[in-house]
Amino acid sequence: MVYADRAAVDRAVAALGALPPLVTSFEIEKLRRLIAEAQEGKRFLLQGGDCAEQIADCRPEAITAKLKILLQMSVVLIHGSKRPVIRIGRFAGQYAKPRSSSTESRDIGGQRISLPSYYGDLVNGAAFDDESRRPDPWRLVEGYKHAALTINFVRSLLDGGFADLHHPEYWELGFMRHAGLPEDLRRAYHEMTERLSDGLRFMEAIGEKSVDDLTRVEFFTSHEGLNLLYESAQTRTVPRRQGWFNLSTHLPWIGERTRALDGAHVEYFRGIRNPVGIKVGPGVLPDELLALLDRLDPHNEPGRAVAITRMGVANIAGALPPLLRAAQRAGRRVLWVCDPMHGNPVTTSTGRKTRSFDHILRELEDCWDIHRAEGSTLGGVHLELTGEDVTECIGGRGGNGVTEADLSRNFASPCDPRLNYEQSMELAFVLARRMGAATRTDSAK
Repeated sequence: MVYADRAAVDRAVAALGALPPLVTSFEIEKLRRLIAEAQEGKRFLLQGGDCAEQIADCRPEAITAKLKILLQMSVVLIHGSKRPVIRIGRFAGQYAKPRSSSTESRDIGGQRISLPSYYGDLVNGAAFDDESRRPDPWRLVEGYKHAALTINFVRSLLDGGFADLHHPEYWELGFMRHAGLPEDLRRAYHEMTERLSDGLRFMEAIGEKSVDDLTRVEFFTSHEGLNLLYESAQTRTVPRRQGWFNLSTHLPWIGERTRALDGAHVEYFRGIRNPVGIKVGPGVLPDELLALLDRLDPHNEPGRAVAITRMGVANIAGALPPLLRAAQRAGRRVLWVCDPMHGNPVTTSTGRKTRSFDHILRELEDCWDIHRAEGSTLGGVHLELTGEDVTECIGGRGGNGVTEADLSRNFASPCDPRLNYEQSMELAFVLARRMGAATRTDSAK
């Protein structure tokens, strides 16, 4: 991706650098403390959201739907694991998208047309025409503005009691009763929220006061730190704290394509105080992982390193155990998070790119089992999902599981396919059951 006008880039970056931060160093340090507890097995991290946010989706109903599905999933996981959940949205800044090719070609009117690839709304537009696909540096400022609108709306919802654990029924999505969520899961969720509400009322009756800390939950943001112009413009020192903070998000991560040890992204990430996510694919060797950790976290600090494995169901059994063993031998503090999405692409008979829910579920289950077998702890899950009723990933138990024929009904993502509401909830229940069984087994020892 190359901008044509360097002077325009400089002006846009200067304008972005003069704007207020989107998050605070206090929030970042709080997240580091929570991640440190998750590294010790005391918490679980749930991270989810769009593959690539679109500026046009900065709408209250779209933001609310994503927040609701993450809240619902977190309640399921808390109930199953008996552990607090760290909630992190893959939004309020996920406007950039890596691409394997710098150009995209299509047949239009009998002609083969090639244009720059769509790199996300932070860079260019998704429409396949010259004007849309031309990289525009002022999109950096537009992305910031819409990230600010998103995160401020989320904060307003949470501060206003939207996530009050006394009333989890408020989080239900409008189409929940009509979606294809299996009846046993729907019934289990309602029974669980009823028990939660009853338990809170009982606690308050005993103490003769409200459980005020449960009227709101903490929520953090994350995005891939892909466009270093955007990231560096919001990177600053703050009074009374050491070091530099990326104040565009709480948890930035390095992608599979940008984790080269001598690359610009690793050099940038090693200089910031945020917790750092590292996408780890099946091609990463143990020595490579340890070298990355040495570069990004030389002092082995609690709450700093988050390894997000994206192996693929066919590779995880061979690729993950050596990495876990190497990190354990080196005494590395790492929060291991499973991304079962990115290693499981499927191409249909018509050439459409999708993902198989069955493969996603199986990789997550295999990841859990491998960690248990290696004496390690799976500390989180990283998902591309939406609270909307899309048909982008095939499979799932829901009443009418998504088939290849269904994909054209509501395939709304401009990039990678996402789990829909019922698929996300099914995944949460399966994982919660695994976690609950492990908790009971460990308690019995």
